Amino acid sequence: MADRRLMKASDIPAFVDRVIRAGCDICAIGHFNYCLGDIEEMVAAEDELQRIGEEFGDRDFLLTEIVAYLRTIGRYIDLGSGVSHWSENGSAQ
Repeated sequence: MADRRLMKASDIPAFVDRVIRAGCDICAIGHFNYCLGDIEEMVAAEDELQRIGEEFGDRDFLLTEIVAYLRTIGRYIDLGSGVSHWSENGSAQ
């Protein structure tokens, strides 16, 4: 099996943009996790998400950096905040 490419931290904004353009509502959940979108979005974008994963490579080790970036652009939900969608934060982009 060939070595899988590792995503660079500098690729995070482009990765997030591609996921959004694929139709997924990516957002951080708290300070330590994120989701690509709801299950229906992910199923509809399955092929494109596969291509994105192949293009950008393994990103698991960048979890906290991806979460931090999503938070800086307002795409986050804090658990227990009463916010049901990241766009309700008031700072969303």
